[in-house]
Amino acid sequence: MNPQGTDPKLIDALNRASSLELFQLSAIIERMLADPRRILAVRRNMNLGQTVRFLDWRDGQMRHGKVVAMKDTQVTLHEEGTRREWKLPYVAVEPPDPASPPATASARAAPPQSMPSRGDFRCGEKVSFDDRYLQPQVGVVVRINQRTATVDTGNGHSWRVPFHMLRQVFDI
Repeated sequence: MNPQGTDPKLIDALNRASSLELFQLSAIIERMLADPRRILAVRRNMNLGQTVRFLDWRDGQMRHGKVVAMKDTQVTLHEEGTRREWKLPYVAVEPPDPASPPATASARAAPPQSMPSRGDFRCGEKVSFDDRYLQPQVGVVVRINQRTATVDTGNGHSWRVPFHMLRQVFDI
């Protein structure tokens, strides 16, 4: 791995550390990288089809790839140019800039989508949303509140979900 941009004092200190100290440091870093808050910070502004930068762990170079799948702890990227697929942890991806619109392959601009509001939903409608762990949930609206809808998922749980997080589900 190319240590470009790394502080020489840090490299020197790591070279002087014992194997046990390096192992302890590695365990601490692994726990910190697996923190869900770090994963959510990257995943929050990422979507399918978006082009992002990621770190190639073999040579330390930043590469560009398109997001093709998003799982709980890892993302699948299709590298531009080489047509190689990468399955990487979210922490290996540079967080997308929330201010910049996602880059897409087509040059056509999509029409702006309005945020769903209270008037877009009725009691008895089937809806879906992502819970705080980014797991998709499907349920039926049982109550319309001022700022949220109460959704019954059918498994004994009901959720109060803001309208902007709800998506209508259509049975075909």
